[in-house]
Amino acid sequence: MSPLPDLAAIGALLGDQSRAVILAELMNGRALTATELAAAAGIAPPTASEHLARLVGGKLLTVEVQGRHRYFRIRSAEIADVLEALGTLAPRRPRTGDVVDGVRFARACYDHLAGLLAVRVRQRLLDQEFLVQDGVEHHLTPTGETLCASFGLDLERARSGRRSFARACLDWSERQPHIAGGLGAALLRRLLERRWLARCVGSRELELTAEGREGLAELLGLDCGPVYREP
Repeated sequence: MSPLPDLAAIGALLGDQSRAVILAELMNGRALTATELAAAAGIAPPTASEHLARLVGGKLLTVEVQGRHRYFRIRSAEIADVLEALGTLAPRRPRTGDVVDGVRFARACYDHLAGLLAVRVRQRLLDQEFLVQDGVEHHLTPTGETLCASFGLDLERARSGRRSFARACLDWSERQPHIAGGLGAALLRRLLERRWLARCVGSRELELTAEGREGLAELLGLDCGPVYREP
């Protein structure tokens, strides 16, 4: 028997369009019922239940029982990162403008920020030497620690637990890294708390508010530029 990982088993789980839609619906960190996921995938509830059983059995999803309801979610942030990175292998839609909005501009990747905005934020942190890269990991510089504290990031929480602190996560739409791990989660949480970003109902998309545009310009000198909406 080969000592290599059984990638075919994972490929079989991902190789169904309905299961792919279910996973995409859960990539914003929400927990949804089988009925909600069936509606999103356009399939009958019994069929959705079969798919969900396979995804739970394959350890991609976990299920939480609350009273009479069962809620499904991505099993861990690490699995969400892998799914995000796999998106870089998917066929890429041609762009019809220089800048974009929607999920390609800003979206939730489980518990951290992804999309063009996330890539720009990471690059700005590196350029201003608030952050340094060490392989796939990042470390805050002393000035970076001060910046994060002044912005209200909970760095103690970000460094707790077993997960990475600030890992480079390959962005599927930009083909460049954004920041995942504890720091990425803390950053998205704070951006939402300050209402610099707002969640879009029923979508992974995040809206950059006017306050957020001004705040990022002041905090990082980041020019988010105009937003192009495709027809």
